[in-house]
Amino acid sequence: MYWYLLKTILSSVIGSSFYAWFKNTKVGVWFQDKLDTFMEYVSNKYDINIAKREENWLNQYPNLKTRIEKLEDQAHYKCGLEEFDGYADIDKRLKSLEKR
Repeated sequence: MYWYLLKTILSSVIGSSFYAWFKNTKVGVWFQDKLDTFMEYVSNKYDINIAKREENWLNQYPNLKTRIEKLEDQAHYKCGLEEFDGYADIDKRLKSLEKR
């Protein structure tokens, strides 16, 4: 009985440690992106509410939803990159780096 418990705890610790390392690798980022895309596809196809927790949470708290949307509107200007100060300098630098 204790051996099973110890084995379960050790496998959880090792799995957690592996994921902490793996999530920051290129393959880990790619895998997480593919997993998120797949979960969204399954959520939409089969209308699974578990995968739509954020939407449900926002619907439960309409005042917070309004505040979050207001903050997002203030934080993310609805304009192109060309309209930001210093864009020309950054664009010039990027083009020179690409040539190298």
